[in-house]
Amino acid sequence: MDDVSGDTTLGSDVTLRRAVPLTHLLVEKALAIRHGILPVAVRMVARDCLVDWLACGFAGVREPVSGIVAAMAREEGGNAQATLLALPWRGTVSQAALVNGTLAHALDYDDVNLAVPGHLSSAILPALLALAEYRACTPKAVIAAFVAGYELACSVGALVEPAHYNNGFHATATLGCLGAAMACAHLLALRTDEACHAVGLAATQAAGLKAMFGSMAKPLHAGLASQAGLRAAMLAEKGCLGRPDILECEQGFARVHGDDFHVARALAAPSGGFHILNNLFKYHAACYSTHSAIEAVATLRQRHAIAPASVVRIEVVAGEGCSVCNVQDPGTATEARFSLRAAAAFAMLGMDTGSLQTWTRVTEPLVAAMLGRVRVELVPGLGLSEATITIVQDDGIRYTLACDSGLPVADKAAQSAKVFVKFRAISKPAIGDALAEQILSLLECFEDQTAVRPLMRLCGGPSA
Repeated sequence: MDDVSGDTTLGSDVTLRRAVPLTHLLVEKALAIRHGILPVAVRMVARDCLVDWLACGFAGVREPVSGIVAAMAREEGGNAQATLLALPWRGTVSQAALVNGTLAHALDYDDVNLAVPGHLSSAILPALLALAEYRACTPKAVIAAFVAGYELACSVGALVEPAHYNNGFHATATLGCLGAAMACAHLLALRTDEACHAVGLAATQAAGLKAMFGSMAKPLHAGLASQAGLRAAMLAEKGCLGRPDILECEQGFARVHGDDFHVARALAAPSGGFHILNNLFKYHAACYSTHSAIEAVATLRQRHAIAPASVVRIEVVAGEGCSVCNVQDPGTATEARFSLRAAAAFAMLGMDTGSLQTWTRVTEPLVAAMLGRVRVELVPGLGLSEATITIVQDDGIRYTLACDSGLPVADKAAQSAKVFVKFRAISKPAIGDALAEQILSLLECFEDQTAVRPLMRLCGGPSA
């Protein structure tokens, strides 16, 4: 094999691209993951991804897009194979992947990984849990398969980013689709060649545009990615063939989706040994690229006891990649979640940005007045999670603070506790206190259980 110690771009070294069987190497690495050898921290984060995903799915069940997708699935009919979150009927595994993926991403409150950058849990877990419920798999098998899919998706992100995202692809949809296929292939115990075909079959279905941010299509991306990944793995299990070298081949995934082809990055071990350790959970109910602005404004307000009435201007400087969350005049909660101006206004007013209800108040006079004082400048050189905030008071005093919310929490136990608090906060209004606590009790000891079905059956509606 040729030396792959350095990075290359697609146009600069065709020989290297052809010589490295990258799809095979990444798939083989993912298939080698076993629950028994995963570090405790990795298993904890994986379990917390499940907790967070369920919470966001329950909370998102009443969103309009959730109702639309669920109604379409109900009209299709089919075998009752898998649970639909908080809905009083069950659907096929394919329907469960689509519906549950859409529900969990409907509020844009689900976890992220900036290596992708995108929301992998909402693309991978719906497919994986539907398949595990249908095939009567164990929680330990689910955790291992989830990590396998998550790691492959992040490795492909390292391969094709930043061009892939900068070109306008929604990585949750595209890379999430590959992750879902890999996770399901792992759960099905496919051979390496079969799993490579599963990834290839997923890659040819991978789609999703950032231009859809702020619309119903964005949460639909997660559901479609999950459904496509599941479909790819199940087809591969039955012998359907695609391209087993889809990542590196001519006119394959990497070339079509961007100009970056970073072989060494894709094959390198991430910090801590696993990409999932860099998973970021959201505690503000908006696009992650607004979180640094929220944190910086809130910190300055509290540190200097700034009265909102004294503020004449809030200056937000963020990276040019944050154009996706630069809605200037949001009129709905969905638009507000993609508005740095709205995020800064809520934070300055001391409103709870972790509450789903806060974002529905964007047109209230007090909020609108503060929003009118926010100015946003997008500049090159800053990442998706970075922002610098300057608050200018009416006496001319200026306070400035830079913030980067993209740094993973080192204390995973503390992070886990926060995720459980979030579950209670956003799930209980949707499913009630008693059921939420029942589900949490199973999640706390998820890996110790013998089957996934008891948990999933609790997660359906009362008549499911």
